[in-house]
Amino acid sequence: MTVKSKEFVYDLCDLRERKIRMDNIRIAMLQIMPTGTLEGNMEKGIKCCRQAGKLGADIALFPEMWSCGYYIPENTDMLHSMAVERDSSFIWAYKKLAKELNMAIGITFLEAYEPMPRNSVCLIDRFGNEVYTYAKVHTCDFGDERRLTPGEEFYVGELNTQKGSVKVGSMICYDREFPESARILMLKGAEIMLVPNACPMEINRISQLRARAYENMAGIVTVNYPGAQPDCNGHSTAFDGIAYRPQDEGSRDTLIAEADETEDIFIADFPIDAMREYRRCEVHGNAYRRPDKYKLLLSEEIKEPFIRPDRRGTC
Repeated sequence: MTVKSKEFVYDLCDLRERKIRMDNIRIAMLQIMPTGTLEGNMEKGIKCCRQAGKLGADIALFPEMWSCGYYIPENTDMLHSMAVERDSSFIWAYKKLAKELNMAIGITFLEAYEPMPRNSVCLIDRFGNEVYTYAKVHTCDFGDERRLTPGEEFYVGELNTQKGSVKVGSMICYDREFPESARILMLKGAEIMLVPNACPMEINRISQLRARAYENMAGIVTVNYPGAQPDCNGHSTAFDGIAYRPQDEGSRDTLIAEADETEDIFIADFPIDAMREYRRCEVHGNAYRRPDKYKLLLSEEIKEPFIRPDRRGTC
């Protein structure tokens, strides 16, 4: 596999208006094909993480439900048999690997859970410790994910990297289509959001991610399966959330990396110091919000044209 990367020089948005070279947080987007077995996926994933480590990655992130290649069988017994415990040898292999490589790993898996498995990502730090395990809150109940248990909460953790600490949170695929997902992560302090994915990344979905990064002044990195995977097309992306810089006229595209459809390891470098300085001086995020005006957002009432008979809890 080869590495594909973009490098930029950013200006801080403070009064000094000085140009400096950033020590980036480097994230490896593992846009790779599953093998068809849990053991095969574990071995291939380990190999790709080793390659990511050689490329200087601080974090390696997998596409959605890597343990099973995002396969959700209709048979309940088979679904349970495919699920992976959080203390399984599969997860422990990546904890051991993270410590060996001195690199954080976001490993995704079909998590064993009752009454039904969950779609989860476990963020492991460079010391081999679990930072959090997040289960997808917005399951696609109009499709195969109706057979999974949704998550209940969004998590943000302090991730210790070789370049310092960074606050990281996660959402998964369909979560991105709800602004509340990224908003809650921002409010909890997330500076970079890790987003495993398994669907076609076309202009509208990519635009959603660009919007989430812009409105929350946060970095967002999404990892998809390559085009050879059914219903996927690669195009893993990374946005740094910096829409304005003193030396630019007007706004800039916050996209810092976009993959093609091929199977490969793609690199995204996040200028974390510039991102933090941008947050300190720009107007988005939580600077001018008025939560007292948003009470309607807490209403659970659903009216036409949004009533769906297959919505969880309604049928």
